[in-house]
Amino acid sequence: MRAIFALVLLIAASCVLGQQVGSYTAEKHPAFPIQQCTNSTGCKTVSTSIVLDANWRWLHKVNDYTNCFTGSEWDPSLCPNPTTCAQNCALEGADYEGTYGVKVSGNSLSITLVTRGEYSTNVGARVYLLSNDSSYYMFQLKGKEFTFDVDVSNLPCGLNGALYTTEMSSDGGMSKFPTNKAGAKYGTGYCDAQCPRDMKFINGEANLIDWKSSPDDPNSGTGLYGTCCTEMDIWEANSMAAAYTPHLCSVVGQTRCNGTTCGEGQDRLNGYCDKSGCDFNSYRMGNKGFYSKGGSGVDTSKPFTVTTKWITDNGLSSGNLVEVRRVYKQNGKVIPNSQVNIPGMNNFDSITDQYCKEETGAFQDQDYFESLGGLKGLGQSLDRGHVLSLSLWDDHAAHMLWLDSDYPLNVPASNPGVNRGPCAISTGVPSEVEQQTPGAHVIFSNIRVGELGSTA
Repeated sequence: MRAIFALVLLIAASCVLGQQVGSYTAEKHPAFPIQQCTNSTGCKTVSTSIVLDANWRWLHKVNDYTNCFTGSEWDPSLCPNPTTCAQNCALEGADYEGTYGVKVSGNSLSITLVTRGEYSTNVGARVYLLSNDSSYYMFQLKGKEFTFDVDVSNLPCGLNGALYTTEMSSDGGMSKFPTNKAGAKYGTGYCDAQCPRDMKFINGEANLIDWKSSPDDPNSGTGLYGTCCTEMDIWEANSMAAAYTPHLCSVVGQTRCNGTTCGEGQDRLNGYCDKSGCDFNSYRMGNKGFYSKGGSGVDTSKPFTVTTKWITDNGLSSGNLVEVRRVYKQNGKVIPNSQVNIPGMNNFDSITDQYCKEETGAFQDQDYFESLGGLKGLGQSLDRGHVLSLSLWDDHAAHMLWLDSDYPLNVPASNPGVNRGPCAISTGVPSEVEQQTPGAHVIFSNIRVGELGSTA
């Protein structure tokens, strides 16, 4: 998932990932139940909750209100090196709705783009699903299906209301890295296939070596290291475009990268992870009217249901993953996924290894996904367990053009695969989106997971 997040705290707080635990605000995880389903017994409610990603939280000197990180800079007296910083700095509990715009009501969760408090202005959020106060809920999705309801009607161009899984550690890295005293309870241990270098702490240490402030985001920067792992983007969308995308990595679980292994620039195809992934975006795949407000398939002006199925070669969780299939439902009507309408490709309506090969051929890309193991490799990662993330974000790096507009910008828009959505290339500038649509929000609800055919 491509993400650079911003939290502007005008007085006491700053957008940082810390490893010690503070004492000024008690951490209370909002209850957010899901359902586990079987074909024989139906669906049963599971008592789960959510936790805010640590990258949003206030990081301060232990037993003191002094910030360890302000704007986009580390305090050199508190953070002279990675390990001392981890020892000196504490991570606080969160006011989910009042500060971060995350509201839970029963089995429904909403995230608002801009939340203005007495002392702070927050932009976007990312939360994870917990099984208990100290452990993430681990999903093993191979041979199963995942269903949720979503309302994207208030998400314009340039925003991404995302629901996805990554191969994070169940305890947030707490047992593996002793300097991490916060763990899953405080939302630590994030990783994804973009190998983000804007994470302030990785492997229990401050990511402050070679730290550079972002030129266009006053509350972010990048350090020497990134944090990588396999990612299954079940849902990345606004009201204009949507995609689901598996991203495979060569490493097992959360792994720190450095230099070439982070896969940036000319090293994009030499890193641990396939950053492009094997995506299925109906608009990009030639069906431009399927997903839109008043669309011929899915009408994004109204809520709808999304089901994703991970199908194996023997129909069981013990088999090899061979297909990732998408089905929608709206107003009581089941809506099959759109079919590909691209010259040189068969009329696929799901993600298979053959689909991935033909997509990269038609779009003149390199098939890094298949070289890292394809769907079989993704299935092996899913067997090890994934953590669920739900987020809303805007994009300082590429303005979300890769989702809903023409991208990349250095090639003609008429080239196959470049046109990904109907939004103009001038849209998605974070400062403009935040000013013009501060109340933009996404609503996820009624999450169910279980045997194929049991959740819809």
